Amino acid sequence: MDLVSACRIFTSVAERGSFTLGAAAEGIPQSVASRRVAALEKHFRQPLFDRTARRAVLTVFGQDMLGPAKRLVQYAETLEFHAAEAKLRPLTLAVPETCDVRRLAVLDAAAREAELALDIRSAGPEARAAWMRDKAVRAAVQAVPPDDALWVVPLGLASAPQTGPREATQGSSSPRRRPIRLETLRPSRTEPALRRVWIQPEDDVPHVRDVLQRAGHRAALLPAQISVAASLVTAVGAALRTGAFVLASADQARELGLAWRPIAEAASLARGYTVAAHVGDDAALIRTLVGVELARALGADESGDVDA
Repeated sequence: MDLVSACRIFTSVAERGSFTLGAAAEGIPQSVASRRVAALEKHFRQPLFDRTARRAVLTVFGQDMLGPAKRLVQYAETLEFHAAEAKLRPLTLAVPETCDVRRLAVLDAAAREAELALDIRSAGPEARAAWMRDKAVRAAVQAVPPDDALWVVPLGLASAPQTGPREATQGSSSPRRRPIRLETLRPSRTEPALRRVWIQPEDDVPHVRDVLQRAGHRAALLPAQISVAASLVTAVGAALRTGAFVLASADQARELGLAWRPIAEAASLARGYTVAAHVGDDAALIRTLVGVELARALGADESGDVDA
C-alpha cells in the first residue's frame, strides 16, 4: 500500500466531508478514493469513517489519525519539493581554457535539453586537478596520455599566416597540410634568429611537453627554443610579432587565425582527455548525455568513441 497516497485522499475526504468532493480534489475517481481509504483502514485495523452516516463523518479513531496523516502528507510534499530543487542544482564541470566558447554554449544547451544543468568552469590542467582534489567541482575534464584517453586532440605547430604563394598550400584552411620538420627551425648562418616553439599552459603536461622537447633535442634545437608560455595570449602574440610557433590543435589555430601544420618528428603528439567525477554516475551521465558535444568543444576527432 502507498501510505502517503492513502493518507492524502483520507485527509482530502475528511476535510470536505464527502468522498465525491475529496476524490475530485485529488483528481481521481470516487471508487479509487474509496479503495484507498479502505486499504488504510485495513492497514490500521480500525475504521476511519462512520459508514452509517450519510456524509463522510470521522470516527473517534479517524479524528485521532487526521492530524498525523496531514503531517505525513506535508512532509512528503516537502520532500518532493527538495528533490525537485536538488535536480535543478547544476553539475559543476571544469573544462580546458582552450575550449571554443560557442561550442561550450552548444554543450550547455544540449545538457539542458537532456535535463542536465551544467555549471561550466574553464581552467588549466593544474587548476582542474586542484579543483577535483578540493571538491570545488563535481566533475572535470582531465589531461591524460592519449592511450588512456576518451578523446584525443592531435597537435601541431601554428604560426602567423604568410602572404606569399607558399603559404597558400600550408594554411589552416588547406585540406592537405605538409608536415613541418623541427630541424628546419635550427639557427643557421643564413637565418641566425632563434625561431621558438611556445607550449601553451594547457599542454604543460608530461605526455605533451616532454615528448616535444625530446623531439626538439633529436632535431638538434637549442633548449631555449621550446619553452612554456605564461599564457596563450603571450604565445600567440609572439607568433604574430616574431614569427614564432605555438603548439596547438588545428581547430584552435583556425580560431586564432593562424596557419597550422603537423610535426614530422612527432606526428602522434596529442592532447588526451577523460572526464572524472567524485561520483561515478556523474561521469557516466556526462559521457552518455553530452559526450559528443563535449568532444567537439575539446576539438577532438568527432569520429572518436564517446561510449559510456
